[in-house]
Amino acid sequence: MASSHASSSPPPRPNEAFRQLRGSRSPGEFAAAVRRAAREIGEQVSCDARYIGRVESGEIRCPNYAYERVFRHMFPGREPVDMGFAPRNVVRGKRARETAEARPPEPGGTVRDRVPGAPGTPFDSHKESDVLRRAFMTSGTAAMAAVSLGAVPGPRSPRRAGETEAAAVEQAVRRIRLLDDRHGADGLYRRAARPLRVAYELLDADTRRQSVADRLHTGAGELAISVGWLAHDSGRFADARSHYAEALAMARVAGDPALEAHAFCNTSFLARDAGRPREAVRAAQAAQRAGRRLASPRLMSLLALREAGGWAGLGDREACEEALARARTLFGRGAAAADPEWMSFFGEAELEGLEAQCWSVLGDWARAAEHARRAVDLQNPHFARNIALFTTQLASDLAHGGEPDAAAAAGDRALDLLTEIHSTRIRTMLAATARRLRHHPREAEGFLARYRHAVAEG
Repeated sequence: MASSHASSSPPPRPNEAFRQLRGSRSPGEFAAAVRRAAREIGEQVSCDARYIGRVESGEIRCPNYAYERVFRHMFPGREPVDMGFAPRNVVRGKRARETAEARPPEPGGTVRDRVPGAPGTPFDSHKESDVLRRAFMTSGTAAMAAVSLGAVPGPRSPRRAGETEAAAVEQAVRRIRLLDDRHGADGLYRRAARPLRVAYELLDADTRRQSVADRLHTGAGELAISVGWLAHDSGRFADARSHYAEALAMARVAGDPALEAHAFCNTSFLARDAGRPREAVRAAQAAQRAGRRLASPRLMSLLALREAGGWAGLGDREACEEALARARTLFGRGAAAADPEWMSFFGEAELEGLEAQCWSVLGDWARAAEHARRAVDLQNPHFARNIALFTTQLASDLAHGGEPDAAAAAGDRALDLLTEIHSTRIRTMLAATARRLRHHPREAEGFLARYRHAVAEG
């Protein structure tokens, strides 16, 4: 009977579309690329050559949610069906329907699929990750959300911490970065304070292995920087400065040059935005001294861009151009194994966007708009906040450059993006652009009306 049932099942159909996506890479090489992509968006998958083989043979007809998010990140714009997978509702089939029918009805007489780990929240087929569904439980927007960044456990005893605690701190950092990339900092900052407090407590716990102690120091430092960035992006500059200083202290205590470079990098960025360009230059140069101990040209490229931003603020065009040229040369050397995990956002789009900001500060509006436009066009859809940022930058550059029609069009696109992105920094930039476009009421009429409506609605 069992053999008869087995013979009635059709054999798996090879997934040719997914095989084409792998290209010339071996299954092992492609699996490594999947794992790297997962780390970029804060996921954890144990992908290996065997898993890739199972997908390509058709044995895995539909990936789980974690793998689906990773594949979407790797191949922007492609749906799972475009990658050769079957729709999830088809794979679930009868068993899923039976499970749903067995559940007690909810108020209103409906039965809804549940997200594992988030009782009471509805599931739909939207692209948002399970992490975001759990995090944004009330409305899907950061402003109204009850945000859950994941629990960081306290020490197992008042005096001990181990691998579990270190891993939880690292995962909290990844979750914050993922949520910020998608939604901006507003609404996240206060919630992020709790895991940071616990991480600080863990630094005083006993650890049996030095490797765990090092991970806790690095993790707590990276968490402090992430929380500092949330403060920075939401306009809380004093809080951001304090968090970055804490991270720098932890880097010095642990003798961690990568953490030190990161802390100085963000300190430079903050100083630039706070109107302290000389401090921005000095912090960027300090970051480069720490970064030279690492084998990461991309890191040094970003730090050169931070220095260029400071020089632009000082009005030193020659020094700014020299730093920009250095940044491009370093970027051209490509990625390296030593590139820090937190730099997943730094690609060609970010390079173009940061250069646009330099030319904008120097008053070269045409050049700034050219680079801002490239930044928008090149940006990975995963980094929704940065798309909104550089679209707003483009609107500002066009407005200052005497192109009110084009500026209003870019401003409209920014308003569309800001329905889901919540960043005080970006909104402040757009407000300045709207004020400038008020001098061109005819050309910017539609944008200005939409902007006033958006401000009125809060």
